[in-house]
Amino acid sequence: MADTSMADTSKADTSRAKTSRAEAMATGPRPAPGAAAPRLPWRRMMALKGASFTAPFFIGFALFTLAPVLLALRESLYSKQSSGLGFGEKTVEFTGFDNFARGLEDAHFWAAMLRVALFAAVAIPTIMLLSLMMALLLDALSHRLAARFRVPLLIPYMIPGIVAILIWIYIYSPVVGPLTPFLALFGIDANFYSGEMIWISLGNLLAWSGVGFNMLIVYSALQAVPREIFDSARVDGASEWRIAWSIKVPLVRRSLVLITVLSIIGTLQIFSDPMLFRTMTPETVTRDFTPIMAIYDWAFQQGEFNYAAALSIILALVVGAASAVFYKLTNKAPV
Repeated sequence: MADTSMADTSKADTSRAKTSRAEAMATGPRPAPGAAAPRLPWRRMMALKGASFTAPFFIGFALFTLAPVLLALRESLYSKQSSGLGFGEKTVEFTGFDNFARGLEDAHFWAAMLRVALFAAVAIPTIMLLSLMMALLLDALSHRLAARFRVPLLIPYMIPGIVAILIWIYIYSPVVGPLTPFLALFGIDANFYSGEMIWISLGNLLAWSGVGFNMLIVYSALQAVPREIFDSARVDGASEWRIAWSIKVPLVRRSLVLITVLSIIGTLQIFSDPMLFRTMTPETVTRDFTPIMAIYDWAFQQGEFNYAAALSIILALVVGAASAVFYKLTNKAPV
């Protein structure tokens, strides 16, 4: 019996020794007391350093995008209620999705949404077409000649948006602007602040400031295409127009889809342009002229922050859905 007990004890000691060796091999050698901790492998250290460059973006995204969205979503579930006959102090109460139901029935908000959607349906294709044509023309020039035109075409985009709007408000002014007297020489009586011309005025402003940036994106995509493809097409007898339409445009389709999606997002949320135009023509540009202006009015003019938060969530969903549908239908590039 004693021999059996000793044998069992020996086997247990052997098993514990094997387990200890396996754990040591898995975790690596332990540093001696007082010795420096082992350094990370070089590749892992380089990966961590590279990832650290994205930290400012993620911090800014969390603070200025994700946090406001979550806060707006929280505020949209509450409403201010008056006590008694309306003379008492207002209290904030949880109302669930009542603000969203109210927003879905808001005729003025959806009229503004339709107004901007129709404007985007005309303005965005026009801007994309101009940007594509300018990019194709630059690509047809020599590198030295194209470099001379790139910066001047990009200057409107580099001008701050508010400054650009003020410039065009001055140009459109029938009192001090140069455009109205110039058109009057040809017998054209143009009021750029009228209801018939206001969208043309806004569209011209958006095209002036956005075409250069979009052109640069498309031009950069064209420069990445191997020149041998175009040379082969020329050898086969293809004209420059045929090369542009059948080769260049399909190869930059992804870039066109990208800038179009960005234009959809920006146009449906247009705010500063009509807001400043409202100072010149309040009878044409009303306070709910665009969805963002309606949200601004509810939040800061009427004090309905909770309802404005619900409208902002609805607008975000509409913009996201429109962008996703367009991307799904058009992002079928051959490369």
